[in-house]
Amino acid sequence: MPRRIKPLDVYRLLPKLNCGKCGEPTCMVFATKLIERQTTLDKCRPLFEDPRFRENLRKLMELLRPPVKEVTIGVEPNAVKVGGKDVVYRHEWTWRNPTAIALDVHDGMGDEEVERRIKFVNEWFYERIEKRLGIDLLAVRCVSGSAERFVKFVEKVCKLTSKPLIVCTLDPATLEEVLKRIGSRRPLIYAATERNWREFADLAVKWSCPLVVSAPNDLSKLKSLVVSIVKNFGYEELVLDPGTLVSNGGFLDTISNFTALRYSAIEFGEREVGFPLMAIPATVWIFESGGTEELEFREAIIACSLVARYADILVMHSLSPWVYMAVLCLRDCLYTDPRVPPSVKPGLYEVGKPTPESPLVVTCNYALTVSLVRGDLEKSGIDAWLLVIDTEGTSVASAVAGKRFTADKIAEAVKELKLEEKVKHRSLVIPGYAAKIAGELEDLLPGWRVFVGPRESSDLPKFIREIWSKEVLGKA
Repeated sequence: MPRRIKPLDVYRLLPKLNCGKCGEPTCMVFATKLIERQTTLDKCRPLFEDPRFRENLRKLMELLRPPVKEVTIGVEPNAVKVGGKDVVYRHEWTWRNPTAIALDVHDGMGDEEVERRIKFVNEWFYERIEKRLGIDLLAVRCVSGSAERFVKFVEKVCKLTSKPLIVCTLDPATLEEVLKRIGSRRPLIYAATERNWREFADLAVKWSCPLVVSAPNDLSKLKSLVVSIVKNFGYEELVLDPGTLVSNGGFLDTISNFTALRYSAIEFGEREVGFPLMAIPATVWIFESGGTEELEFREAIIACSLVARYADILVMHSLSPWVYMAVLCLRDCLYTDPRVPPSVKPGLYEVGKPTPESPLVVTCNYALTVSLVRGDLEKSGIDAWLLVIDTEGTSVASAVAGKRFTADKIAEAVKELKLEEKVKHRSLVIPGYAAKIAGELEDLLPGWRVFVGPRESSDLPKFIREIWSKEVLGKA
């Protein structure tokens, strides 16, 4: 079991000046937020500016480094972070930095196919419980063997997307030409092998790009390559590719290898393998036979299995939305903090295109409830204002019972957001489960009328059309 860092462990190494430059009132609060990943060490300016704290800074950076190093691909505002894992099982704490998903393109594809795939990466998303989930990266592969052709292809791809890239070639000369043109975008370089690791590591250091180290189904060789790169180049912006075998029972080896690497890094503290892991479910299209739907199905199964078995990056080939819906839904479930209910930021949201005559509906900030209320209103074609109250991610019934969904909170939100300027009718609809606070709410909001709506959001459109509209707007 990995050692859990305590706030005092961090506090002992901080300047203890309570200067407030980090934005926190005390160094102890800052230490606590550092452990929870709610802030970053560079916000403590004295640590970086005062030579007296240089040794403490070194110790803190070592102390706060997670067992699986966090690696950044690309540049802001489109950078993608992978790794940064502290625990093997998500229920122990939480898994950070969701598995990044990449779609592949290569320089053997026609222009129309390339543009279609890049458009899919740029525009497609899956909305789940108030989140927009989509594809994070684009893997650009060299299959032509021509450096000139691949360089032009990469340049074309860069013009069509701002997504971070994975540049896939095994030739150092080709890679160097590519990095001369797009090195500033910090692509992930794929891949350093036993034959090219020196040249690739040198280029990665020169351009400050993360580097994949690959040794399919040979963990000893993979570890040896990592040790060599770290020892000779002092470079640790690495991602590990232990191979994604899918044929002849090879997938069992794949699962075993990913599991062994993650256990070694976290449970046994082996720094040599404490890096993000890359999986390539797209290999099913190369090594397996079958129709398109069958291969898509296999790729989805492999991808989902590897999301659950510690893959930090997936390279995919399928272009069917249903494949990604399965993977993204599972990823979202696994990477939800088990300590915190899924919630939505409190505030006022627009459903459709509301006007001053549109209804004002109040609900909690439990993400599933907000998603259901919004969805039921949208499906019914009702434009509305949706006021989301901070209930700490709990449902309406629980929040009312726990005094988190109160008349005071609703009244405060109405006044703070100046909703009297948004709606002319000065009325609002609260959930049926909150009926007991209706009278108190009307006392706190003089001139406002409070409607007690239905308990279920599915009945809300009917309530608005048949009761609210008739009584407030005079519409039958």
